[in-house]
Formats: sequence, structure tokens, C-alpha cells
Amino acid sequence: MSGMPPTASVVEPAQVKAVRGFNRFYTQRIGVLDPYLGSELSLTEVRVLYELAHRDQPTATELGRDLALDAGYLSRILRRFETRGWLARAPSPADARQSLLKLTEAGHEAFAPLQQKSRDEAAALLAELSAPERDKLIAAMDTVQQLLDASHKPATATRTVVLRDPRPGDMGWVVMQHGEIYSREYRFTNEFEALVADVAAKFIRNFDPAWEKGWIAEIDGERVGSVFVVRKSATVAQLRLLILTPGARGHGLGGRLTDECIAFARSKGYRKMTLWTNGHLEAARAIYKSRGFKLVQSEPFHAYAQDLISEIWELKL
Repeated sequence: MSGMPPTASVVEPAQVKAVRGFNRFYTQRIGVLDPYLGSELSLTEVRVLYELAHRDQPTATELGRDLALDAGYLSRILRRFETRGWLARAPSPADARQSLLKLTEAGHEAFAPLQQKSRDEAAALLAELSAPERDKLIAAMDTVQQLLDASHKPATATRTVVLRDPRPGDMGWVVMQHGEIYSREYRFTNEFEALVADVAAKFIRNFDPAWEKGWIAEIDGERVGSVFVVRKSATVAQLRLLILTPGARGHGLGGRLTDECIAFARSKGYRKMTLWTNGHLEAARAIYKSRGFKLVQSEPFHAYAQDLISEIWELKL
């Protein structure tokens, strides 16, 4: 099989419910709804205090922009800090309309125990977990931050794309991606995952580096796709297991993986490349057609609890 599901952007209600549920759980778990860190300050006030303690004389405009705070709301917070003797202002030499903000010694004394309490609470939260569980949690949090941060980056932001040889563990990832993606997007049963697992196992057991090759695509160090060339006969190469994760689609990576297969097959002297796919995989079919593949066989069949169209495509090399 050699197909990539099309780009999907519809957010399902169950996904929205899951995010909201996690937000409720996590805010309750870290005590955001209580007086923050046992003080009389709100979470926002403590965050402003943190920024003032760790920045070199920012302006109110800079704080408001970076924390996405309403100017009037931030101004009231700063006035309260100033009334308590925690904040000092100095004219900005660059702009007379702006003031440089700096915590006083009293401000640092007020912030220090809050910072230590925050560290202690984070340590207590992690102490409930084993070392492997802590690593897993931190990795998951890093993933959340990267994904949500990436959604706010401009489309032109530089991303590192690498096509590399498969390593131990990669084939399991390939099988998992096929199982999860085709189940979620096409409601295939796990019979399809079993088929992919068989293909992956045969590739590992029978791998002939002189005539076969696989590629794992990574973006910024994360696996996002795969494709493989298998020796079908002395003159025919077969393209298999082309897949891209949803976040990696729409950037030409599927075409690039396909091009690598074609170039490899030609370099080895194969005369033809063949592949099997399903008629509803429009994105993959468009890639094959644009590379000169021709549809040579098509027939309906029922599998994985779906009515499908089996297709065989060929390319003369």
C-alpha cells in the first residue's frame, strides 16, 4: 500500500472536549484556581512580578505585549506594586513617554519566597512519579509547547527537514502511524494495521541493501513520514508504505519521498516501478500521476470494514 490521506483541518468535538478537560484537570492540579502560591496575589500578578524580576528594566509596553495583557489592567497591577514599594520607575532615555520599570529591594524580597514555593510545588508534583514517568511527562509537555508554539509561527519559519535511513524502532513507528491515521481518518479496522505489520516485518527480515532502501522523514528531529523501495523482481521495484503525519502534509514532502524512490530505482537499473494504493487517496494519487505513474489496474474490493477501490500504478524507468 502506498497512500497518504489528504490534509485534514476539521477539529472534531471530541478533540475540543479533550483539550478543555485537560485544562480543567491541570489548572486544578497546580492550584491556579486557589490564591496563587499561597499568596494574596493572582496568577497574573505573580507572572508580572516574575517578569520584572528577570528582565532588565522593561517598559510597560514591552510587558503588555509579551504577556498579552490589556494596557489598563497591567497599569493597575503596576500601580499596586508601586504603592507597596515593590516597583521603581525611571524615565526612558529612548522615549520620554515611557518609563523603565525595576523591582526594588522590597520587590525582590516579596518575589523570592513565591519563586521558591513555585519550585517546591513543581518538585513535589514530580516526586510522585518514577524517574521514567518524569521523563515521559517532561517530553509530553515539551511536545505540547512545540506544537502550540509552532501554530503561531509564520509559515516562512525555518524548519529542518531530514530524510534518513531507518533505525531500530522506526518500523514499529511506521506500523503505528498507518494503524492510527487510517483508523482515525478512514475508519479502517486493525486488519489494515496487521497488513502493514506484515509488510514491515518482511522488509526487515528480507532486506537486501543492494536493491532495497527505506527513508524516514523528520522535521525538527521528529518522525513525520516514511517510504520504502522493495525488490519485486530483477527488473521491477515496488514503492511501499508511503505515509505522512497530518502536520507534515501540504509542504511537498510526499513528493520528495516519492522522488527519492524513483531516483534510487533508476540508479539500480530497475526498468519499472509499481505500487498499490486505494482510489480514495487523492493526495497520493496526485503525486504518482505528476511523476508519470500510470493507472494500469483498478477494481472494487471490500476490506477493513470499508468498500474500496484497489489500484495498481506503474512507472517505466
